[in-house]
Amino acid sequence: MKPTVRALLLGTVAFVHGSSVFAHDLIELAPIEVESKRDVATDTATSETAVDYEEIEDRQAGTIAELVDSVPGVNLVNGGSPVGSGINIRGFGANGTFGTDQKVGIQIGGASKGSEEIYRVGTQLFTDPALYREAVVLRGMGGTFEYGSGYFGGLIRLEPLQASDFTLGEPGLRLRQTLQFSSNGDGLTSSTIGAWQVNEDLEVLFNYVWREEGVTEDGAGNPRSDEGYELPSWLVNTRYTFGDARQHSIGLLLSRTQTDEKDVPYDSFGVTADSFGNVDRQTDDKTAVLRYRFDSPNTEWINLEVDLSYSDQQIDQEYVPGSSPLEGTSSFPLLVSTVNADHRYETTKLLITNNAFFATGNVQHDLRFGLDLSERERLDASSAPGGTDRRIALFAVDDIDLSDALTITPQVRFESQEIGGDLYGFYDNTALMGGLSARYEFASGIAVFGGAFYGESMPIIDDLGTPLYMTQPEKAVTYELGVSYDSYDLFADGDALAVKAVVYQTRVWDITSYINLTDVEHEGLELEAAYSIMGGYYVDMNANIARSENTTPGSTSYWEGTPADEIRLTLGRKWDRWLDLSWEVVADRGMDRSATPSTGYGVHNLRATYRPDSGFLEGTEFRVGIENLFDREYTPALATRTAMGRNLKFTVSKTF
Repeated sequence: MKPTVRALLLGTVAFVHGSSVFAHDLIELAPIEVESKRDVATDTATSETAVDYEEIEDRQAGTIAELVDSVPGVNLVNGGSPVGSGINIRGFGANGTFGTDQKVGIQIGGASKGSEEIYRVGTQLFTDPALYREAVVLRGMGGTFEYGSGYFGGLIRLEPLQASDFTLGEPGLRLRQTLQFSSNGDGLTSSTIGAWQVNEDLEVLFNYVWREEGVTEDGAGNPRSDEGYELPSWLVNTRYTFGDARQHSIGLLLSRTQTDEKDVPYDSFGVTADSFGNVDRQTDDKTAVLRYRFDSPNTEWINLEVDLSYSDQQIDQEYVPGSSPLEGTSSFPLLVSTVNADHRYETTKLLITNNAFFATGNVQHDLRFGLDLSERERLDASSAPGGTDRRIALFAVDDIDLSDALTITPQVRFESQEIGGDLYGFYDNTALMGGLSARYEFASGIAVFGGAFYGESMPIIDDLGTPLYMTQPEKAVTYELGVSYDSYDLFADGDALAVKAVVYQTRVWDITSYINLTDVEHEGLELEAAYSIMGGYYVDMNANIARSENTTPGSTSYWEGTPADEIRLTLGRKWDRWLDLSWEVVADRGMDRSATPSTGYGVHNLRATYRPDSGFLEGTEFRVGIENLFDREYTPALATRTAMGRNLKFTVSKTF
């Protein structure tokens, strides 16, 4: 539990040897923590935002997309559905044609998720937010090179729940049951968590989530889909720690999510007037991760992490006869081959990372380096090529503390790819990527930072039918410049403030993932702020302003990945931990820099969390949320469907 204001001065005893004394061995100031909804990462040059478990429960999100759309720079291409929604970061990711353009990475417990391009089908991130303890969003390429390549937009890392999150490491069995109801679409969610701490070394967690929702309505009362959905998910996460100094640990993560939709539009984005007709669609997403950790008790040079992961994503579709107006025309055979296609992606990955802490003279190093081996196999479908994508990569990231105030971070990744299929031949590609960031902190609490990064997005299996694309990685360069400030006792005793602003520019060329477009420039401003005072009052604010230009020679079209300018403001008050009330306003400016302009809107959301601290209800948590309070009808700039109308959510949780 975070204190209202925490600014702990951590002193260490300085042992003087000769004339060498390190200033940072004498005193360290812990980061300022504001008692609000979300921490602002003012202590790093990376554009990073973490959504912790408390906020995950507080937001009562139905999809991962809905969970992270409150992060500046993150926008949804539709929302509220596990199939029809997509995630867009800094203009890249999902669009109105495909659920992904390979420019936004997603990892679950170290396993890489996502797929190739499936026409008119949304995100392939089939999982449930109730399975996770944290969602970390990295915006831009900075900080992503140790996880993968081509993440021009950014990366989302989901960390699954562990038993010790509930047992706090004490032997015993804990059970947590959560029930959630939503008024729009008559939604129902049940999450059952069993956390067993066998002893101090062995822990086991099991989580089963059942989520269902009927047909939801927009602010005008119009249905947003033809059918609802059912989404069962489960997760098992184990960890065993051993060794004389408990320096070894091994863990196993297993998870599975399924959907079964009957007679639903093939086009989950809803932009083709149901020309493709309807399908019966079943999805099955499986993840397995074997983890090993070794934290050497004898040297700071060896802190080893080994992750062996397997991801299996399968989508089976069958056309519903008579559902397409094109049936009987010359276009129908091609249409049926598209909508009847079954897709399967199997990704196996071995990631070996070592974290070394050492000094060279007066300079301190936090060096992470390792090896990344991966293989993705795609099923050959009638509408898309099958094949294999094998990659091997070496990477290194070094946080170098040159002084108490200055940190620089060089990053490098070398990646080699062999990609191809029996019907298309095989191709080899290599790329050297990386960047450099720096951060300088003044004694006043102000810090300035910046970075420059170069990356390449390797060819994908879906493009095997176009030989030119198979030897032409997409390339991008990003520049960032920012400032942050944190302080306490600023305006009054006991207050705390954290602010971070980043401006960036990304230029992409040799583009193959969009039609009639080869060059794009995208730039923007992201702002995060949090402020709290004694008495429990707090303010959270973030804003995103972006501008893009299609710089393809001879082209005058818009870059359709540009989101609208947005500001999000939350006002709230906490009474210790037993009551939290907040009011959130989300305002988007009208955006006409698109072939499909959008109008501006303002949406109000109310949330309340109540935790009785005595009596027979002690240990029970009640949450009430009202989203789109005034039942506003609107369509976000990147979306193809209207947003959900007023939605009342009620959640009750109990830990036994």
